[in-house]
Amino acid sequence: MASQPFTLKWGIMATGGIAQTFTMDLLTNPASRGVHDVAHKLVAVASSSSKESATSFLEKVKAPSGVNTYGSYAELVNDPDVDIVYVATPHSHHFQNAMLALEANKHVLCEKAFTVNAAQAKKLVETARAKNLFLMEAVWTRYFPLSIKIRELVQSGAIGPVYRVIADNSFGNDGPNGTLTFPDEHRMVNPDLAGGALLDLGIYSLTWLFQILYHLQPEAEKEAPHTVAAINKYSTGADEMTNLIIQFPKHKSMGIGMTGMRVATDTDGLNSGGPAIKIQGPLGEIQVMGPAYSPLQYKIIKTDGGGKVEVVDCPIPKDPERDWGHGMFWEADECARCLRDGKKESATLPWSESIVIMEVMEEALKQGDVHYPELITTDVYDPKSPLNTGGK
Repeated sequence: MASQPFTLKWGIMATGGIAQTFTMDLLTNPASRGVHDVAHKLVAVASSSSKESATSFLEKVKAPSGVNTYGSYAELVNDPDVDIVYVATPHSHHFQNAMLALEANKHVLCEKAFTVNAAQAKKLVETARAKNLFLMEAVWTRYFPLSIKIRELVQSGAIGPVYRVIADNSFGNDGPNGTLTFPDEHRMVNPDLAGGALLDLGIYSLTWLFQILYHLQPEAEKEAPHTVAAINKYSTGADEMTNLIIQFPKHKSMGIGMTGMRVATDTDGLNSGGPAIKIQGPLGEIQVMGPAYSPLQYKIIKTDGGGKVEVVDCPIPKDPERDWGHGMFWEADECARCLRDGKKESATLPWSESIVIMEVMEEALKQGDVHYPELITTDVYDPKSPLNTGGK
């Protein structure tokens, strides 16, 4: 008889769009994506505003019966049935919310961007380490089979040493008279919610630069990059367009990361404009068709290929029973395997790497003179912070 899969019991913190997508992925049958060694159980959901909001969330995601609902994050993190908390709040809240869960001795999967600055990221890591808890930044794209295949291709020397990666993740939200189509209070442009292109969209451009140029460096030769950034600020004070060059002089490599909210990476929604990411070595290049956060296809072009282009499609599997599959289940599977195996961090996105990425983003924002309020930048944990209590 086959052994039972290891089942991880989840608590969901927040009830917005990304929480819904992730939870619907959790509820799919792992067998529909060829996974048989781990499984997931939704045991609790919390909204900081009301228990009713959590109940309504369960209806939206078509959850099974018996899931606990809470009108506060404190109740969620103290639910004895919860193994791991998925923090799906705005970036501004991540540090305080993840600390709340860690202090309650819960493992944590925290949405990207991990925090607002590197000091907060370091504090989360210190806390997880001291309490012997699992902690991971939810950069779902890293766990895509497509990303794994591309990292393996690069490591195999298929295109030689990679000297340059160019990545763009931009949206087309240009509005009239210099505005964007988001209202000023929207999380994309509101400094109180750590809004702006870099932390929300640019993290994916950086994901591609880092998973190739930094992650694949041998441990003994790890080199954090020099960062040069240019930022255009929006009327709210958040960044509306940010371009970064990250330089690894010892490895003779550079990454160019672009993000913005006026012109989209994908002009027509059909990728007619070409790839969102180009990974370049002396023997060829790998092109990844966008969007950078959820790519479904890559191409390999060899310098000696005589014009031949190898196209590889990597569709996201759907659970036919639920008619759903978005690609966030792979990061959940990683959490389950790490916890099953007694690991406290994922080798695919180690704590040290999340911190270096936060340092790069913090440096870029500093160069662009973007500032966020003290309430969301402090690295002093406060269980009674309005970010934890919903202002109640």
